[in-house]
Parts: sequence; structure tokens; C-alpha cells
Amino acid sequence: METAEHPTTSATNGSSEVVLDRYRLVRRLGGGGFGVVWLAHDQKLDRTVAVKRIPVPDAEARKRAQREGTAAARLQHAAIVALHETGTDEDHVYLVSEYVRGGTYARLLEIGALSDRDVVEIGVALCDALTHAHKRGVVHRDVKPLNVLIPDGGDGPPAKLTDFGVARIAGDDALTRTGDVVGTLAYMAPEQAEGGEVGEEADLYALGLCLYEGLSGVNPVRARGAGATARRVGQRLPPLGRLRRDLPLDLCEAIDAAVWPHADERGTVGELRASLCAALDDVGDEPGTIAGGPIEALAPVAPPRRYGLLARAAAAAGAAVLAGAALRWGLDGGGGAAAPIPPVAPLTGALAVALAALLLPRLAWMAACGAIVGWLASEGGLGADRAWLLAAAALPIPLLLRRATPVTWSLPALAPVMGLVAVSGGFPALAARAGRIEHRALTGALGAWWLLLGEAAFGEKLVLGPPNDSGFDAISAVVTSPAIVLVGVWAAAAAVLPFLVRGRLLVLDVLAASVWAAACAAGTQAALGATPRGLVEGAVLAGALALAPLARHLRSAERVDLP
Repeated sequence: METAEHPTTSATNGSSEVVLDRYRLVRRLGGGGFGVVWLAHDQKLDRTVAVKRIPVPDAEARKRAQREGTAAARLQHAAIVALHETGTDEDHVYLVSEYVRGGTYARLLEIGALSDRDVVEIGVALCDALTHAHKRGVVHRDVKPLNVLIPDGGDGPPAKLTDFGVARIAGDDALTRTGDVVGTLAYMAPEQAEGGEVGEEADLYALGLCLYEGLSGVNPVRARGAGATARRVGQRLPPLGRLRRDLPLDLCEAIDAAVWPHADERGTVGELRASLCAALDDVGDEPGTIAGGPIEALAPVAPPRRYGLLARAAAAAGAAVLAGAALRWGLDGGGGAAAPIPPVAPLTGALAVALAALLLPRLAWMAACGAIVGWLASEGGLGADRAWLLAAAALPIPLLLRRATPVTWSLPALAPVMGLVAVSGGFPALAARAGRIEHRALTGALGAWWLLLGEAAFGEKLVLGPPNDSGFDAISAVVTSPAIVLVGVWAAAAAVLPFLVRGRLLVLDVLAASVWAAACAAGTQAALGATPRGLVEGAVLAGALALAPLARHLRSAERVDLP
């Protein structure tokens, strides 16, 4: 590939060297930190190819270079540069691939050779390339304009993705441990720059940033130095629509979503592709330098998190079930006591909360709890006792989980429900799915809190048995009970589980999940000072739930093996 970034050498810098007994190196095309690319002639098949020669001074470098070939060999797609062959000698690993005549996306943006429609069409092709790679368990991790080749003419795709030198392959993390930072800083997703787990969302972010740059004329993350650039990574980018008010709003919003700081809120590559396709007829076809508006300062702190329809629906369902159950619980007088009269029927209240939570998940959750607590408190007697219990359970949620996803707010309520069927010990494994370590710990702690309060609320044995008191006195009894240590035990169990079961080797994961579940059960028993109800059943469920996230990993591995 001959580009301004990697200028072609003069004829005097050519080479008559033959490598792998068949490829004559003609001239150097470019180079980087992981090797040098040569234009070469395949003397056996009489064709032009590109040969990447990677020096391997040690065993680790050789393994990394060979893995690049492994990643590329798994991929056969028109929008990905095809790998023909790999080979080695004493000092080098060679990757022989198709030679693409043209320029890089970076160079064509620099000279103003691309129109808005060209950029959108290139985005569609790259979406297809990444979808193909992700289905086969390969995450590129270095999508950037220099790694996007734009062929000259022809009927093929308008772009080809190349250079899988730092790719991550499902099931092979030996060279890409959590904590490693690889890639190009100016196009790196925040979680990748922090050394966290890197998945398909990181490639989506990098692609979104490439499209943002192509349509706005600027990469807002790149600064004059590496340190300044690093400070910009993870900040909110100025909305594309403010820089290019002539572009379709849906297109701008789709790209803005792709470059959102939080990985779980970016959507999918497929969703971005659909938005790009929908905008093709509404963008200009005139090439030239982008004349966008002035770049804005990046927001120092990411704004409140946005949630898609599926996340909102899950949060609405959780809030509705809780509201309906609380209203129905308030109707149950128990023991012949007079039951409070609810302002609405439980089903009606649940539907109203569900609709409100679709629009404002957190606000609807808090409003529903406040309204039900207020109704119970106004009834006095049994209603007031239950108002105390509900308030004690609900009040910590918005205070402690305010930055967690809305669906997590309703998760602690599952602990007493699981206690009713004698499997409450499995709850820490559910809490371990809450995302960040602090959210996992808080969700585990709140589940234990709800479980202990649930005994007083239901008047049934969930772990040890209900207290003799009711209302505020029951809360005081729980707080002063030795069983309150369970809150800390479950918080720790939920926090550490993802560090133990990591999807690298199934045998080790099963062993880790089993040990974790046994330790969690032992910790629960020690915290309560007695054998709780359903200790063994809960431990078995905890171990099974701990392994549940591996199902996706195993499916990915199976897809990789497909021809």
C-alpha cells in the first residue's frame, strides 16, 4: 500500500531478496512497531502480494506474531484483507496477504478526497467486516484510519480492514491479560485505555470515532501529545450534529452513541450499520475538505447514562413487579388484622409504574416506593409497621445504586423471593452480574439486607426465622443481630466472583465456581451463627449461576470452529 504516511522507497531501496523460497521483495511499502510491509512478487503463482515481515527476537514476540496470522486466517470476508500464507525463519515471521492498490482512509481524509457518502459507505463495509470478525471470536482492537485500505475502483467493497497485529482471539488470552493496554490511543475505547476487559464494544467505539473524524474533519480525542490525548480518552465528545448541522440527525445520533464512554450503552455494530444504510440517500456526494463548526471542549465528566429500550423494559418490569407485590402485600392483613385499603388495585398500580419506568426508570422507581410507603404510613397500625419495613428496604437503593443500571435497583428484591423457596444462597451469583465491582458489592449487600428484612415482612423463615418484633422494632432487631454480618459476606462474594470465573479454561472455571460457592455458603453459615434454611441448595444454585456467563463464551468458541 503506497501512502503518504508510509512513502514508497525509491528504486535504489528495492530488494532482490527472496523469502519463504517464493516471494521476491520488490520495495518497502511501510512499517510500524510490529513489522515492515513489502510489495512482493509471488514467483510460484506469478502475482503481486504484500508481505509483512515481523522481527521475532524472543519467544513471546514470535507467539504474538503467529497469533496475528491465526486471527487473520480465521477471517474470509470481502471487506477484510485476505491472508494467503504464513511462514517463519530464524529471525522473522512472514504474513503474506493480498495487495490492495489504493490509499488509506487516513490519507484520503487528509487530502479531502472523500465525500460524506463515501465515508458512510466505508462505514457500512467496516461494520460488515467487524461483524464477520466478532462472530468468529476475533476483536480487532486497533481500528483506525491507517488500518483501513480504500481500493482503487473495482466492484468490491469500498474499504478493507487490515492489520490484526493486536487482535484478541476468543479462548486465547495468554498474551492479552486484563491490565494490558494495546492499540492506538487516539482511537482507543475508554475501557481499553484503562486496561480493562476489551470486547466488541471497543471496536464499535473505534469505528464510530473513525466515522466521526471523516464527517467532522477532526478527531476530538487527539491532542498535541500522548499525555494530553490520554486525558481526553473517556470524556464525552461534542455531539456530531453540532459540528455538521447539515447531516441527518439519526446518523449523528448513531455515531454519537457509538463513541459513548460507557461500553454497555453504545448499542451494537449491527445497529450502527442500519443507521448508516438509512442515511446513504440523505448525505452529499461532493468530495472535499470538511467545513464543520468549531470543535467544542470535551466534557470532563460523562453525563448521566442513557439506556436502550431493552434495558428500560427490564427496569420497568422489575419496578412493576415490586409495586404490584407491595400493593398486594399491603392488602393482606394477616392474622385477622384489618388490611389497609390501597388507592389503586395492585395490577393497575403495576401497569402505571411500568409505563412511567419506561420513560424515567429511576424517578418512577422512587416515586412508586414513596407513594406506597406514604399510603401504608397513613393507614396506621399494621400499615405503619409495613411502611417502616418497606422504607428501610427501599431507601438505600437510590442512595447506594444511583450510578448502577436501573434494572439493578430491583435486583435485591429477588433475595427474599429466593429465600421463600430455600435457595437464597444463590443470590450473590446474581449480584455478581451487576457490572462494576462497587455495584456488585452493593447489590450483594442489599440482597442480604432485603433477605433479613423479608423475614419480618413475610413472617416466615427465610434463613433463620422471623424476629418477634414488628415495624421499627423489627428493623432494630435486624440491625443489632449478629446476622447483619451477612451483608458484608455477600458483598465480598459478589465483588470477587468475576475475578475467579473468567472464561479462560473451563476446568479451572468449574473448580473456581465450586470453591467460590462453597466458601460463600460457609461464610453465610458463619455470619448467621447457625445453619440457614436451604444452605446446600443455595450453594448448588450459586455454583451453577456462577458458570452461566460462560455459555456465551462457549457459543463464541463453537462459532470460531465453523468453516
